[in-house]
Amino acid sequence: MRPLTATINLHHLQDNYLYLKQQHGNELYAVVKADAYGHGAIKCTQALAEDADGFAVAFLEEGIELRKNGIAAPIVLLEGVFSPDEYAECDRFNLSPVVQNQTQLREFMRYAWRNYVTVWLKLDSGMRRAGFMPADYAVAYHAISRNKAVQNIVKMTHLSCADDLQSLFTNYQNKIFDTTTQSLGGLSSVANSAGILAHPKTHHDIGRAGIALYGISPFEEENEFSGSLKPVMTLTTQVFGERVLRKGETVGYGSIFRAEKDMRLGLIACGYADGYPRIPSNDNPVLIDGKPSRVVGRVSMDMMTVELTDPSQGIGSVVELWGENISVTEIAQRCGTISYEVLCHLKRAKKAYV
Repeated sequence: MRPLTATINLHHLQDNYLYLKQQHGNELYAVVKADAYGHGAIKCTQALAEDADGFAVAFLEEGIELRKNGIAAPIVLLEGVFSPDEYAECDRFNLSPVVQNQTQLREFMRYAWRNYVTVWLKLDSGMRRAGFMPADYAVAYHAISRNKAVQNIVKMTHLSCADDLQSLFTNYQNKIFDTTTQSLGGLSSVANSAGILAHPKTHHDIGRAGIALYGISPFEEENEFSGSLKPVMTLTTQVFGERVLRKGETVGYGSIFRAEKDMRLGLIACGYADGYPRIPSNDNPVLIDGKPSRVVGRVSMDMMTVELTDPSQGIGSVVELWGENISVTEIAQRCGTISYEVLCHLKRAKKAYV
């Protein structure tokens, strides 16, 4: 069996949730969209089922999957619905839709709800991506509140710059939210991972923990706000081939790496088809049998080469690509992307849950 394994530490996941809830101080929903950021939504939600106040997914199918696997806690659909008939499925599976535009609002009001429903009403506080503009928000709120099936309305917005600790835009968004919603009843939800960790003023009734839940800092650099998070996923593989590279020789596609001395290389089972970033990957850090090393040459579709720095390393040596010791954030930054994308692109690795 191919030795590429994503080990998911569910104890770390639980510890991160409890830490983030403590930081937030009120209810906390665990964001498990995109298969829990590549960690496996079913296993992660089941591990958090006793602690989490609720869960957030992107769309209907993700919510139904959780319900069919025994998750009874509240589930919110962050994108809302894409067609009117999806409200019937929300009704059937007790899912809470976000309403973020006039079309969703109109179809929500037309549907004859059989059960009580909690609605999340989204405000565009400055991100300009989704949500009702401040001038239209109260009208939408009062329209929904007249629906007898509506049990609760959660007022929400999304922060666009909370991960930038130098930006003042988070304070601006929070002020817009407070000004727009202060006369409207119901609970409020503003803080994302960065808001939970670094912006106490955004700590309203319900927080939404995403990337930080999985032990990854939402900030570009590690800081005092994210030091207590524990990486949940460790991606490992094994050396399955060896090669001696003589001084002056090159390795891999494009010959982008040329040896400055005689060296030993190990061929490992992971490539860009598995989700490891391809460009630029030369010199990315790895850990081989617990000792620091690096990627050499260009990552291929199914494999890549690493430098063997110790005589004991060879076929069968364990290689950590990211996780407990190698930060996925560092890998992402070296490759010009973000940790969210790297984790969500992971595939073909078998998952082992601890």
